[in-house]
Amino acid sequence: MNSKIPIFSLLEQKQATLAVVGLGYVGLPIALEFARYFKVIGFDIHQGRVEMMQAGIDPSQELSSEDFENKDIEFTASLEKLREASFFIVAVPTPVDDYKIPDLTPLQKASKSLGMVLKKGDYVVYESTVYPGCTEDDCVPILENVSGLKAYTDFKFGYSPERINPGDKERTIATITKIVSGCDEESAEQVAAVYARIITAGVFKAASVKVAEAAKVIENTQRDLNISLMNELSIIFSKMGISTLDVIDAAATKWNFLKFYPGLVGGHCIGVDPYYLTHKAIQLGYDPQVILSGRRVNDGMPAYVAKKTIQAVIRAGKDAKTARVLVMGITFKENVSDIRNSKVAELVSELKGYSAMVHVVDPYAEAAEVKHEYGLELTSEIASDYDAIVVAVNHSQYTNLTAEYFQKISKGTPILIDVKSTFRAMAKNEDLIYWAL
Repeated sequence: MNSKIPIFSLLEQKQATLAVVGLGYVGLPIALEFARYFKVIGFDIHQGRVEMMQAGIDPSQELSSEDFENKDIEFTASLEKLREASFFIVAVPTPVDDYKIPDLTPLQKASKSLGMVLKKGDYVVYESTVYPGCTEDDCVPILENVSGLKAYTDFKFGYSPERINPGDKERTIATITKIVSGCDEESAEQVAAVYARIITAGVFKAASVKVAEAAKVIENTQRDLNISLMNELSIIFSKMGISTLDVIDAAATKWNFLKFYPGLVGGHCIGVDPYYLTHKAIQLGYDPQVILSGRRVNDGMPAYVAKKTIQAVIRAGKDAKTARVLVMGITFKENVSDIRNSKVAELVSELKGYSAMVHVVDPYAEAAEVKHEYGLELTSEIASDYDAIVVAVNHSQYTNLTAEYFQKISKGTPILIDVKSTFRAMAKNEDLIYWAL
């Protein structure tokens, strides 16, 4: 690579290649977007996924075969092929373990692989959500140690947090402002130029890599806290016998009221990212109070919904120990196939803890994936003798269901547990028992 020519110019002229490492919900869409304009290598360690993408199939079921057409991209699991790139984007998962401690294993492995192919003049940009300082303190040293090169002088690095919203067909990659950063002014300019090529909404240059990391992690921390407040309020209002949504509607008549709603907070972002920030805070000697308090509330909601379900069963004169419960939806949000960190799985576990027999259905989730991830079997056919029905995810296939439908699949008076308040209009229906957060 000609080090005298800016990396963006080389990419524009296709004299250099851009690579995306990790082709999941984040990596694949951005790789295909870049492939409209640049020569791209899409790298993933799972050969089976690579073969699917080579055939124009998105393993995550977010993109259609048409999205793969007319793109200058080559999918591979080969490190030798990855060596041909000069601008690397890392988009691997950053989960937490069972103890809510950040698991940097995928990020560390990706950094090690990149260190094996890194050359002088190359760029590495991380998109994975991390705590402030992770790129410089955890990732860059691996790149240096494995490659034998020095950051800043031999290669440049940056951070540009992902902002993809799975299932959202309106807020696409190009229409969401992209935060970018670099290890110095030159790299910040080049990273900004590269992303500006595909982001029509524009890019925002953060003051530093750490600032960009912090900006990402507080986006979801703020949302998590707002939802936890509404969840706590819904618990209080339930004891008062009033509707949380009725309260929100009334409060929202004031111009500065923020309309957040109660619910199960799962997925790979909101339910995970706050733990990255609190982990770093504790390392620095500060015990975060507000953030962890919000997490405790949200983490406790599956047990709360399960308890309210069983209480409704008992009040209806049914036997809780032999109750048959249908749970509709197990993905972490509506109209997506993503089941990562699904709080519905915890809800099912809590219901089973009461000895209830639980059936789970979902039009988007893959049965094999649900079985592998949670040990749960998806039900192929809905029965007609349920004691309670929990609509946990408001998939579009569910939103038009009627009271007559719930009566048809219920034994005795239907008990409808409406987690997302999708069927709010049924609250006054005397032919069923209705409860919502």
